[in-house]
Amino acid sequence: MMKKIALPLLSVLLLAGVSLQARQRPNIVFILADDLGYGDLGVYGQQKIKTPNIDRLAHQGMLFTRFYAGTSVCAPSRSSLLTGQHTGHTFVRGNKEIQPEGQEPLADTVQSYAKMLQQAGYVTGAFGKWGLGMVGTSGAPDKKGFDVFYGYNCQRQSHRYYPTHLWSNNTRIELEGNDLTQKKVYAPELIQQQTLAFIENNRNKPFFLFVPSILPHAELQGPDDQYYKQYENAFEEKPYKGNDYGPGALVPGYASVEKPHATYAAMVSRLDAYVGQILDKLDQLGLTQNTIVIFTSDNGAHREGGADPVFFNGSGGLRGYKRDLYEGGIRTPFIVKWPGKVKADSRSNFMGAFWDLMPTFTQIAGAPKPPYTDGVSIVPTLTGKGKQAQHTYLYWEFHEDNGTQAVRMGKWKGFRKGVMKNAQAPLELYNLDKDPAEQHNVAAAHPDIVKKIEGYMQEAHLESPVFPLITK
Repeated sequence: MMKKIALPLLSVLLLAGVSLQARQRPNIVFILADDLGYGDLGVYGQQKIKTPNIDRLAHQGMLFTRFYAGTSVCAPSRSSLLTGQHTGHTFVRGNKEIQPEGQEPLADTVQSYAKMLQQAGYVTGAFGKWGLGMVGTSGAPDKKGFDVFYGYNCQRQSHRYYPTHLWSNNTRIELEGNDLTQKKVYAPELIQQQTLAFIENNRNKPFFLFVPSILPHAELQGPDDQYYKQYENAFEEKPYKGNDYGPGALVPGYASVEKPHATYAAMVSRLDAYVGQILDKLDQLGLTQNTIVIFTSDNGAHREGGADPVFFNGSGGLRGYKRDLYEGGIRTPFIVKWPGKVKADSRSNFMGAFWDLMPTFTQIAGAPKPPYTDGVSIVPTLTGKGKQAQHTYLYWEFHEDNGTQAVRMGKWKGFRKGVMKNAQAPLELYNLDKDPAEQHNVAAAHPDIVKKIEGYMQEAHLESPVFPLITK
C-alpha cells in the first residue's frame, strides 16, 4: 500500500518542484521610452518636468551613467536591442519605409532574445511601437518571439497619437471616431490598458513584458487632463504650426500645438505615470520581489513637432540630439530595479549598450547562450557577484546625412561624418573625461588614438546590401 502511494506522491513533488523552479525565474519588464533625452528625468537632473515614479524606480535600484542606445533613430536602435548586435552588424540599420504601412522587416534568419525567452518557457508580450516588420512579414512581432502584441506596428503611423487603427497580433483594430479629421481615442491609453492586462493575465507564469512606449515622441498631443493642467501655465510658449487633423491631414504629420512646452512636459509626466501604474500592478499582484524592471529610451531627445530640448536641457548638458552620434543622441537613461539582487540607490558607470541586453536576459532566464552577440552580460554589475566583462569599444552607425560612424573606447570618443562620400573622412576625437560635452576636437594631438579608433571602425562595420554605408 505504501509503495502505491509513494510513487504518485513523488511524482507530484517532482512536478511541484519543477513548477516552483519555473516560477522562481524572475519576470522581466523592459520599458523603452521613445525619444526621451538623457536629461529628461529628475534623477538625471531635470528641473522642469516631474517624474516621481521613474525617480522612485531609480532609488529602488541602479542608475547607469554611461549606457547607450543602439543608435540615434528608432528602427535600427530597436533592431540592435532585440538582436544583441551593434549597428555595424544588426539587420535593420536605418528607418526604411514600406508602403502603405510598415518598415523594412527583420529577416527570418535574425535571432531575437524574445524568441529565446519564449523558447525557455517565458510568456512574451510587446505593447507600444514595433517598426521592425509589418504584420505578415518575417519581421512581425509574432515571428520574432512575442506571443502577444498590441499597438502600432508601423512607426510612421505612430506619429499620430489619435491614429485610425492599432494592431492586436495580426488583427487590425479600428479606432472608432479617429479618421484624421477628428480626435476621439488616445492610443497610449489603450496600449497602457493592454499592458496592465498582460501582467494580470500572466501573474502565475514567468513573463517577459516589453513596453516600447510611443511617449514622448512627436507629435505633441494629449488629452486636456491632469498631466497637462499641471504645466498649462508654467512656461513661456511659442505655438508650433504643423499638419493638423482635418481634410489635409497626413499620417506621418505632426499636428499644431498651442503650448508645446506644456504639452511635452505633460507627455513625459504621462509616461512617468504609466511606469508607476506598472509598478503598482506588480505590487498588487505580489510580483515585485520576483520581477526585474528596466527603464531606458531608444535614442536622444528629439526636436520635432515643436519639441524644445534646449529649453528643458533634454540632453543633460551633452552635445547633440536624436539623429546625432554625439553623446546627446545616443547616451540614454538606464535604470534597473531587481529586489534582492540589485542594491537600492546605487549607481554604475559601466560602459554598456543595447546589445548587452541579449546576453543579460538569457542569463537571467536560464535560456541557452545566444549563438552570436556583440554584447556582454551585465549580471555581474547588477548583482555585484562575479567578474564583469568589459567592452574594448562600443560602435555605432547612422545611415542618414551621408552617414556617420562613432566609437567609444574608454575615455575616448571618435566621430566620423560623411562616410558615404568619403570613407576616410577626418576623424573627430574627444576626451570625454575632460570634455563630456564634446567641444574640443583633440585628434591632431593624439594620432595614435585616432589610428586605433579608425581600425575599430573598420573592424566593426560589416557592409549590408540592404543598408549600404561605405561604397568602395
